[in-house]
Amino acid sequence: MAMTLKALRVNMGLGQKEAAEKIGVRVETLSNWERGKSFPTVPYINKIEELYNTTYADINFLPSNIG
Repeated sequence: MAMTLKALRVNMGLGQKEAAEKIGVRVETLSNWERGKSFPTVPYINKIEELYNTTYADINFLPSNIG
């Protein structure tokens, strides 16, 4: 089942600051990704997959509250 970036982070018990540090981006960048305002590049997608123990195919890069 596809999950949003925020849901993946919350399920891992991580705050935005901690997740951003582990991925190697600023908190603002992670926040923008989680809100669908911007999207990570391939190197960061790889880090996200590793951190959240998931695959690209299982990540919904659009937040569920759009629309």
